[in-house]
Amino acid sequence: MTEQGLKSINWEKRLAIGLMAISLLLVTHRTAEAQQPVTSQQPGAVAQPSAAQTYFTDVLLVNQNGEKMRFYSDLLQGKVVIINSFFATCTGSCLPLNRNMEKVQAALGDRLGKDVHIVSISVDPEVDTPASLKEYAKKLHARPGWFFLTGSKQEVDFALKKIGHFVDQKEAHVNVFIIGNVRTGLWKKAFGLAKSDELIKVVESVINDQPAAAK
Repeated sequence: MTEQGLKSINWEKRLAIGLMAISLLLVTHRTAEAQQPVTSQQPGAVAQPSAAQTYFTDVLLVNQNGEKMRFYSDLLQGKVVIINSFFATCTGSCLPLNRNMEKVQAALGDRLGKDVHIVSISVDPEVDTPASLKEYAKKLHARPGWFFLTGSKQEVDFALKKIGHFVDQKEAHVNVFIIGNVRTGLWKKAFGLAKSDELIKVVESVINDQPAAAK
């Protein structure tokens, strides 16, 4: 098997999400994904995709403004990301989950949209249109950098599977935040209904992560 193939398998193992949230901080992983500039490429050579880009891919999703977004290149690359899943007509845990995310948004300040993206993916894309997600985002006072995503069911399901949040029934959506520093390769998973100040501590720990020293 090629080295690239092994990297892809490692991503699947490292980012697989457990469906049972039993504590605030569920899992911490560090991947080998630190994005480093290529300095030895020959002129005209095509840069090879990173392990993260190969894993997540650029499947197309649609945000609350009706704009198409590439999953890796537009949402994840070079960022700290906080990812969750929900659906807009949910009458259970979704709104409390996203109210917690609203508090995380407040703690991020002007880092949101620059260094940090919040990515909320609908598990009910056939109902959750961009227009309905825009109204939902207004309820949460979402600022630029917090993306509510829908799209074709096939593409949304693909993205949800990549983060371990795909469910057959929307009511079974996962109440877990995935917090990742794509630049350094540090990923953590936290129970999204935990106390907001504890969630903010987890997010800050990922933001403040530093790349491993070059050997």
